[in-house]
Amino acid sequence: MTKENTERHEFQAEVRRLMDIVVNSLYTDKEIFIRELVSNASDALEKLRYIQLSEKEIYDGELPLEIEISTSSEDNTITFTDYGIGMSRKELVENLGTIARSGSKNFLETIEKSGAEGKDLIGQFGVGFYSSFMVADSVEVMTRGYRKNSEHLIWQSRGDGMFEISKGKGHRRGTKIVVNLKKDAKEYSDPNVISGILKKYSAFVPFPLKLNGEQINTTEAIWLRNKNQITDQEYGGFYRFQTNSFDEPRYRLHFSSEAPIDMNVLLFVPEDNMERLGLGRMESGVSLYSRRVLIDAAPKQLLPEWARFLKGVVDSADIPLNISRETMQDSSLVKKLNSTIIKRFIKFLKQSASDDPKNYGDFYRKFGFFIKEGTASDFEHKEQLQELLRFESSKKDKEELVSFEEYLSGMGEGQEEIYYLFGTQRDAIENGPHMEFFRSSDIEVLFVYEPIDEFVMSTLGEYKEKKIVSADSVDVNVVDKDAEGPSEEEKSLCGWMKEVLGDKVGDVRASNRLIDSPAAVFNSDSTMTQGMKRIMKNINAAADMRSVVRFEINGNHALIKNLISMRKKDKEFAGIIVEQLFDNALLAAGYMDNPGSMVGRINTLLERLSSQ
Repeated sequence: MTKENTERHEFQAEVRRLMDIVVNSLYTDKEIFIRELVSNASDALEKLRYIQLSEKEIYDGELPLEIEISTSSEDNTITFTDYGIGMSRKELVENLGTIARSGSKNFLETIEKSGAEGKDLIGQFGVGFYSSFMVADSVEVMTRGYRKNSEHLIWQSRGDGMFEISKGKGHRRGTKIVVNLKKDAKEYSDPNVISGILKKYSAFVPFPLKLNGEQINTTEAIWLRNKNQITDQEYGGFYRFQTNSFDEPRYRLHFSSEAPIDMNVLLFVPEDNMERLGLGRMESGVSLYSRRVLIDAAPKQLLPEWARFLKGVVDSADIPLNISRETMQDSSLVKKLNSTIIKRFIKFLKQSASDDPKNYGDFYRKFGFFIKEGTASDFEHKEQLQELLRFESSKKDKEELVSFEEYLSGMGEGQEEIYYLFGTQRDAIENGPHMEFFRSSDIEVLFVYEPIDEFVMSTLGEYKEKKIVSADSVDVNVVDKDAEGPSEEEKSLCGWMKEVLGDKVGDVRASNRLIDSPAAVFNSDSTMTQGMKRIMKNINAAADMRSVVRFEINGNHALIKNLISMRKKDKEFAGIIVEQLFDNALLAAGYMDNPGSMVGRINTLLERLSSQ
């Protein structure tokens, strides 16, 4: 190939400033230049494909629409070749010598003015091209347009403020870019390095992408296809490719939307929750693409934190990227993406729960923590998320879960509150003193087992104007109009017990909701405070998170009646019984951190009983 009639040009001042920014600070990772040049090549091919629909006379019409990349460690070069639209002399100057003028931009504007379709164009050629100077000593661009009378042209620059355009010979239709690498960028002449970069960023470009003759993009961008034409096997294969896993997805959601934003979305829920299995915090697995080109493999702002268990792809043609395509400029647009995707996903889960409650129950047992986290932290979607919450219930078997809506449908006449109980095990909750009144009154109670559950309940506060209350709270309204008030002896006993227990209790009183148990403690903390204390205790087991409790006694129980007599006969021994009774109540309620502290007192009681 020879050069003749060389013209020297000076870069526009804005371009010189841009190149300085590109080379020194714009991109955080130099490998991005490969993505940019591949995207530009894809643009050029897309333009030609569009032109072929209306023009029959295309130069070198037999050439395939593909992108070829070749590396040479001997010459320390990497070369990008496309058989696309090519450029004229004027376009070379405008696209590679000035700013705010780009082939893609002008071409897209032409399409928009004519009302034509076919806007699958990525980026701005005159901008992304300059990223090559991060790694290049010099760059050569050989090009020829698609018309038969097009010139063979060579553009060359060392990025030093000047560029040359000369006439060449022998180049076919399209564009070839030869990047002569700097000494410290020799790694980009290694085909193994380039292969990894291409698979990372450009695995789904819509044209064959070949590296030294071997095609790289062998997996299809199925998220852009009609979901009715995709098999389960294809979905499964793409899921495993995307996540580098071997399981089958539990759920998948595939949809397209044009309003309020143009996007194609394919989401998967994995079979298992890795956080639940103790394998560390899950990281976002939903990648962001713009017309098949990877923008960010794990965008932090695309989806809320609670949705980090999702895997898949979001591809939006509407995303306005900054000049490097590395960050999104328009935060309001990102919020629209976030809101639209999450609303569709929640709607999908709600429908899944209705269609197959058993399968949703299995999902919830493994991934429910994320739904709870979202309910407590995602205020935009809080109302929708609370409909996805599920609980074990005093009126259902352990395998069955109920929603708030199902709870409301089973509420008795006059019931104004939704009740729940926290505990580590179902048996302990069911057999505990706090369930006695609700069991005898046939009132359903929801069972929760994790510290976050109480925090969620306190965050919600109510559901459809029904207040959510812990069944062990002093705020539970269980007044029985027909019940007799406490006797004078019971009142006196309560006062004396308060003296014995001191600041261990907030109050001691006769209970109107104990049936079988002699006594119980009830929490005086607010639901929010209870939830926060359990979370803090879960973080730091040694933390003192004792609650202010109210101690209630059952005046009908034989132990309490005997205690009234014992107080008159042996006040000191009666005091020991009161302390043991209180600790028993703490233990039954799950409020005692160190049951071993009771051993000495129990031995004293046994010694006294054995001597009688």
